[in-house]
Order: sequence, then C-alpha cells, then structure tokens
Amino acid sequence: MTTMNEDHNRPDAAQDSPDRAPAVQMFAIYIDAPAEKIWEAITSSEFTNRFGYGGDIEMDLTPGGAMRDLTTAEMKEMGMGDVAATGTILEVDPPRRLVQTWSAVWHDEPETTLTYEITEYPGNACCLTLTHDCTGAPNTAQDVRGGGDAGAGGGGWPWVLSSLKTLLETHRVMSGAGA
Repeated sequence: MTTMNEDHNRPDAAQDSPDRAPAVQMFAIYIDAPAEKIWEAITSSEFTNRFGYGGDIEMDLTPGGAMRDLTTAEMKEMGMGDVAATGTILEVDPPRRLVQTWSAVWHDEPETTLTYEITEYPGNACCLTLTHDCTGAPNTAQDVRGGGDAGAGGGGWPWVLSSLKTLLETHRVMSGAGA
C-alpha cells in the first residue's frame, strides 16, 4: 500500500516531526475487484462487518445524509458506546467517489473530511485512494495513520484497507479483522 503525505505545502509543515501525524494523509491500494464491488464494500454493512475493525455502517448516500459507523461487541467491552464514528455525506458519485465528514467519537476534535476515489482499469483491477484531511484534529490524524498494534486499534487506515483488499480478493476475512 502506498501512503502519501500531502502536508509539504502547508505553512507549518516544517513543524512536523516523526511523532506527529500529517494533517492530510493519502493511502492508495490496488484491489483486484470491480469498482462496483469496492463501492458496495465501503458503503454496506454486509461488508463493513468483515474487514477493518468490523461493525455495521449506516449511510444515507445523498448529499447531506448522515453516516454512522457502529461499534462491535468487542468495542463495547472496551468501554465504547454504540457509535464509533459519525459524519455527513458531502458528495456521492457511485462507484467512483464518496466524500464525507468523519468524526471519531473518542476524540473531542473538529470533524475531518474523508474522500474515497476508485479508479478502474481494464480487467476490473482498481486503485482505491483514500484521502483523510485531519486538519485541526491531530489526535485523529495520529490514530488513522496506522503503524501500531492493529489488535489494539492502532492499525489505522492501512489496516482497514489491507483487510478490505484481502476480503475482496480472497473472499476470506483477514486474520484479526472484522467483527
């Protein structure tokens, strides 16, 4: 998976350190699946329960519609409530682009913006690019960049996207992923 940092043009980019996650993070992964299947996987509970950290998703796929990532039984045992993240749908262009706000309930930070872009190539292979603009939300940026213990919630978007790829290409749940 490719991870890109778009912060190099920010006025405060020089203040970044290896311990501080960039405000805008971009992740790209190639998946051997048609765009429609990837779209379905990121927008329906049939799939969201089986990759990443699991849990149902509620999405009104119209601009202004609500989004809620619901917690799993395991998350609730760790002290979380019923909802892990909330947001508002900003832009919908199935199966190519979805833009939404995103707010992790465990942080008291401003909403962030999450953009999914799916580019399909001949033969149904696709590149899924996820851009997460966490400007003003440094704790969220730290969480979503990944690199930590995925079993303890530290895998971030790299963990989520890798497990999505595994599910769509092999039809099995990646070890430790899903609900």
